This record gives sequence, structure tokens and C-alpha cells, in this order.
Amino acid sequence: MPARAVTLAQARAGLADPDPSARPMMRWWWFGPEVEHAEIDRELRAMAAAGIGGAEVAFVYPLRETTTPFLSPAHREALAHAARTARELGLRFDVTLGSGWSYGGGHIGPEHAARRLHWERRDIGLESLAVPLDGGWPGDELVAAYLGEGADAADWQLLPRTGGTLTIPPGRGPRRVLLAWSRPTGQQVKRAAAGAEGPVLDHFSAAATRRHLDVVGTALLDAVPAELIGSVFSDSLEVYGADWTPRLPEEFRRRRGYDLLPVLPLVLDGARITGEGADVDPARLRIDLGRTRSELVEDGFVATCQEWAREHGVRFRLQGYGEPPIELSTNRLVDLIEGEGVGWKGLPQTRWATSAAHLDGRDVVSTEIWTWVHSPSFRATPLDLKGEAHEHLLLGSTHFVGHGWPYSPPDAPGLGWVFYAAGALDDRNPWWPAMPELTRYLTGLCWLLRQGRGVADVKIYVPADDVRVENPGPLDLWRAVAARIGPDIPAAIRENGYDLDLVDDRALETLDPAEVPILVLPGTRRLPAGTAHRIAAIRAAGGAVLAVAASGTTPPAGPAEGPQPMAELATAHVPEGGLAAALRAALAPDLALDGDGGEIGVVHRRLEDGDVYFVANTGPRTRTLSLRPRDEHAAYEAWDPATGHRRPVDLSAVELHPYAAIVLAGADAVENAAARAETLAAARPDTDDTAPAAHRRERVGLRLTEVAEHVHEAALEIDPAWLRPGAGVVLDLGPCTPAPAPADAHGYRAEVHGPVREIAVVRLDGVQVGVLWDAPFRLDLTEHLRAGTSTLRLEVHGTAAAALAADPHLDETVAGARRASGDRFTLQDLDRALDEHAVGLRESPVLEVRLPV
Repeated sequence: MPARAVTLAQARAGLADPDPSARPMMRWWWFGPEVEHAEIDRELRAMAAAGIGGAEVAFVYPLRETTTPFLSPAHREALAHAARTARELGLRFDVTLGSGWSYGGGHIGPEHAARRLHWERRDIGLESLAVPLDGGWPGDELVAAYLGEGADAADWQLLPRTGGTLTIPPGRGPRRVLLAWSRPTGQQVKRAAAGAEGPVLDHFSAAATRRHLDVVGTALLDAVPAELIGSVFSDSLEVYGADWTPRLPEEFRRRRGYDLLPVLPLVLDGARITGEGADVDPARLRIDLGRTRSELVEDGFVATCQEWAREHGVRFRLQGYGEPPIELSTNRLVDLIEGEGVGWKGLPQTRWATSAAHLDGRDVVSTEIWTWVHSPSFRATPLDLKGEAHEHLLLGSTHFVGHGWPYSPPDAPGLGWVFYAAGALDDRNPWWPAMPELTRYLTGLCWLLRQGRGVADVKIYVPADDVRVENPGPLDLWRAVAARIGPDIPAAIRENGYDLDLVDDRALETLDPAEVPILVLPGTRRLPAGTAHRIAAIRAAGGAVLAVAASGTTPPAGPAEGPQPMAELATAHVPEGGLAAALRAALAPDLALDGDGGEIGVVHRRLEDGDVYFVANTGPRTRTLSLRPRDEHAAYEAWDPATGHRRPVDLSAVELHPYAAIVLAGADAVENAAARAETLAAARPDTDDTAPAAHRRERVGLRLTEVAEHVHEAALEIDPAWLRPGAGVVLDLGPCTPAPAPADAHGYRAEVHGPVREIAVVRLDGVQVGVLWDAPFRLDLTEHLRAGTSTLRLEVHGTAAAALAADPHLDETVAGARRASGDRFTLQDLDRALDEHAVGLRESPVLEVRLPV
């Protein structure tokens, strides 16, 4: 797909002043739902003031007895009011089409509830039997019964049924009956609001999905007109154990061309079939059954939701992974693709989503971010949020939906209402003055990384059929694929300067073979015939096909399920640990890194007249890097991600502080050096270029006085030399210190302690001149200095951890919620609220003065 027509100049201008659509959003938890109009307005105004671009409303469990159950008139009026207020404030407003997760509720009856396949074995003797098939539990339905000879039978033959009776003929000795039951999973909607309780729906069934949308979705859209809604949302599929639906045998025959029931026991290890289906290979049955299940969840849930959304004039946003086994390419059916999960060198759900978006040419792909960040609630810091955001950007995300903002009524005692899990990212955090800077920073980067075309030279094949053979029952396809590929393959790719996308069988159908420089087959043993042909075309077009031994597998060998042996498809068979060398032999790194310690990540976007690289330090130590872009003849400069300011860059010595990032911009090489320089506007910086070639630096200590708790002041006698042209004065709070997370820590955290815990609001003579919250914890004061004496004030703010730990009301809030609504949640990690907690300055700040000579 051709790059969008965006130039380097336009990209830098957008980084400095990004489109508001790229602002991060917040998942907004409504407990109960028990909300008040005035507080709705206050919280939305607080979001807007902090640079948050919108809210995704999620209806969750009550925290007190509520008079406004889910979908009640009062609930729907509050939702409509929130949507109108959001529109007035210029905020996007998204709505979850249900309460809790996954979709379901009291309107889902037994005919529409999620089901699973349950196997039962019964030993019998010689006699004939007529067994009534009334099931042993409400909702149980017999799918099929099989007879095997011997007490340890492994050879099965389908038994006939007459009406509601199973007929078993007489035998010659001990026998065993194998019964396959369709059984409700019994799973109830998790974290449901009052009035939203009930079974999770059958995601294989379009009728079940339509039932939910017609009851819940229609009621929500009757309350909020479609023109006020940014999107309707479905969280990740978490329908545990669901692997059956009543129409599965019928759909299997229609899609696969043979009957399922005679061969169904082949999903059991060691089973064989006698009679009809004896010639069916167990691996084939498992693959066909897995494919059918994936097709049914695509048709029955995803396509049905998308069709319903279009009928109602709204966009559908989906986290398309989980159980039932939804495929990577299924994401491409929805309006808005979303991921979650952190780990830039691995294969979290975010990579599943961003790969689908990239392969479909999408510039915008969102991610649920800060889920579980620095647990418990109110322990996360702005630096934690920034560090995790970098990892999502490195995974390909270009929009954030924060997890999240807990609604809290003004009369809630103590700290107020909190969600059961981290994070809690609202204006009750003492460090909130830093939030506008953080959201501005993330908005610019999200906008920038939507421009042009992404460069990901390596595609990792999703070995879906291998996974289906190994997991014939309930399956989370993303999780099983990630486990089979293992951590080493994606880590080797990312640590060696390449980016990647996952690619499945259907995605390969759409790729131009000439645009796949490297394809990795991770421990792959089975390929559909069409996929084998497309892989052969990639190799014929000059691409390298690397068959790599994945974690826990042996090197692939033997015939593929297709027209060519695996050995003939691969350019090279790579042993475990040898991928880095094979990659370099196939193609030079996109951006080679020296001195990174395995902690520097890169994302590359190709623009109309050059390239931009987002380069992030994901670790707690300052790194000095040597960067070698593949196009070494281009003219490069560095852009500050926070401001868009540019400066010359020495690619042999790029310094990145802990959890810091730069944008490297390179104009296309041209023959004339002067023209190349003109392309980058001579690469002159926006700041710091006024410094003369010769200058000296001084460090001036500050005598701070604590005038209030965590508020420090110092008198500054401004030396007239500090005001001369070319001079500069920088406030330096000091270095960071690595602080490894405990082995049992829950959620992402930046493994570093800054010189201030956690932010310092800096004022000169009462005027705020900056907020220090991330490395290198330095603030240029030059333009704010005036002759004479000034007062420098540092207002230090930490987290709300102490208030959380000391809140005497939380236990009673939880107990009251359980008395009213049962046990729907458990507050997480509260006993760890004060682990490594601190507030204040770690050392005395200094002024670094630069004077011209």
C-alpha cells in the first residue's frame, strides 16, 4: 500500500501541534451504575483540562445499593447527559454494548448461552440397554454416543438414537460407552452492574448475538443518538471453556464437506474410529474443527456486531482475541481494531491487533493501556504511564484508551470509589499537574506514527493449524500461538533492529510477495495448500523464508500439508538461537543499534520525502547509542517528541535517558549536498543553537527551605552574566537510580526512582514555569529569568498511596457492596500500597549555568 502523501515538514509540524483526535481516552467506570449529573460534568471537565480526548463508558459492579439499575430510565438519562456534555467539551464519547464482560445478561436464556463439549465414559457389560436421554443437569443435551469394545476401549463407533432413547445392542464382553454432552458453561457476566447479571452469550451464534444487541444495544442507542457516539465497544472475548454450539455439526458439514459426529472422538488423544469416518486423520479433524469454530465466532459474533453497528450508524470497536478462538484476520472486519497487553519484544494481544491493522493498511489502531499498571490503584506515576505507553507505541499502537478513570460520587467517604484493579488515573492523584504534559506528549507521538507507511521487514507466520492439532478443545488462539512461538523469536527480531508483524493464512492472500523481505516460519509443521503456494511465491520474489525452531519444538521437517515439502519452501532452516545471524544474512537491519543493552526499541515510518524513526529507551539506565540506518546517505536530525523542536544529531553518540525517546528524521539522499541540506532546512535546531562555540559551565547549589510539607523555596540572586546572549540556566534535580521491580510485582512499572518522588511543580516568583516528572529531570529557566532577586519554589507531589493505605472506609465500602450485590470483585494488592512508597526530593537540586566565553 502506498505511503500517505506526508512530508517531513508536515510531520514535524503535526508533532508540534497534533490533531486532537490522537489524544488518549479513558475508560470511565460507572459503578452501579450510580452517577449524578453534576459529578459527570465535573469529571468530564477534568478530563478535558488534562488533555484527555474522550471517555469510554463501562458499566460495572455496584459499590453501594443502587436505585438506578442497568438500562433503567435514570441510567439512560445519565448516559444521554454525559454524551451531551462530552460533545460540548469536544470529547469523544464511546459506549460499551453491555455491562462487565463478556456480553450477556438476564435476557440470555439457555438457548442463547455459551456452551461447551463435555465427555463422559460409562463402563457396561454384555447386556443390551435402552437409555433415556434426559441429561443429568438442566441444559445438558446429548450430542452423540459411541460404543467401544473392551474395558480400555479406544476404537469408537457412533451409536444410533431413536427419539429420546439411546439403544445399545448386546455385546460379547466388557465394553465402554463414550457420551458427548453439550453443556452450558454456566459462566456469568463478570463484574456486572446491578440489573445486568446473567449468562454470557454463545459467541458462535448470530441469533444469540442479535438477541443481546436488540435488547441491550438498542436500549443504549435509544438513549444516546448515534451522532454523539464515537464508537460502540466490545472488550476481549473471555468466554471460558466455550467450544460448542447447537448448529456446529450442521455448519461443519456445510463448511468442511463431511459429517462431524461420526469422527468427533478424534479430538481425544489416542482415539480411533471404526465404521463411518475410519479414514479421517485425527489431525485433519482437529484442524477442520478449529477452523470451523473460528469461522463461526467470526460470523456469529464479529460480523453480526459489525452489521448491527452499521445498521445503527455507529462504528464498532473490538478487542479481537481470546476465547472462542478468534483469528488475527478477523479483526479486519471491524471499524476500529484494538489491542491490550504490554511487552514490546514479545507477542502480547497488542501485537495481534496491530498486525491485523497494519496488514489492512490502517493508520489508527488503539490499545487498552495501563491495565494493571503499578498495582495497586493509585500507585502508578506519570513515569510509569510514559514507560508503558512507549512499549505500546513500539508494538504499533497509535491511539490509547487508558484503564482507567473510576467515577466517584462527591459524598463517597475517604479517598472515594476505586476500581478493583489498577490503574486509577483521575484527578485524585496528587501528581495530576503532570498529566497535561504527558497527554500532550502521547498525542503528538500517536499522531506522528499514523503518518506515511509503517516499515516492518519481518513477518512471523501464525501456525494456527499446528496449534489446533495440539489444542482440539476450548482455545484462545492468540495465547496458544504466542506460547508456541515463544519469546525468543520476536525478541531476536526486535533486539537486532527489525520490526515485525504477525501474518496468518488469510493475510498472506492479500500481501504482495515482493513486499515480504523476510518470512519466519516458527516451528511450523502444517501449512494449508494455498499458504504453501504463497510462501513459494514470496521466495520466488526474492524474499527470505526462514524456518525457525520455536520454543519447545524441533526444527520443522517432512512434508507440508500442501504441494511442496517444507524443506523446499524455506530459504534456510535456523536452529534455536541462530535467528539473528539469519536475519542479517537476508537483509541489513532497518536501524542497527550498538550499545542498547537490548532495551532500545524502534518504529519506522516511511514518508513522502524521507523517514522518521521513533527510538525509545525502555530501561532504567542512560544509554549512549550508535545508530546506523539502512539508508546511510540520508541527512538526519533529531526531533524532541515533546515539542517537535529539532537539532542536529550525531548518529554515533545518541544519548537516551531512562524511559526517554527521540524521533530521528532522515530526508531522502540526493546527489547535491546543498539540496539535501535544504530538504532538512539545514538541520538547524529550534533551541540551543544560540550557544557560542566556546562556553563554560558552572553548577550552583541551591539552599532550599521547606516552607510547607513538601514545598521548598530558594532565593535566587540573578547574576547579570546569566542574562547575556548565549547564556543559559537549567534547573537540575539530579540523576535517576535503577529500582528493579520485586519478582512478584503485579503490572507494568518503570524500574527507576527519579530524584523527586514523583513530580515537582516549579514556580518563579509565583508563576508556574514547568513540571518535572521524567528523566532527565531538568528544566531550562533561561527565558523566565529577570534581573534582581527571584524566588524559586518547588512543590513536590507524590502518589495517593498513603491515602489509599490509611483509608478506613474501603473495607466497609467493599463489605456493603457484597451485602447488597454479592461477591463480584476483590480489591487488588492493597497490602502493597506502601511498598517502596516515598514523597519528596532525594537530593538538593542545582542550577547548571552555561556562560559564553
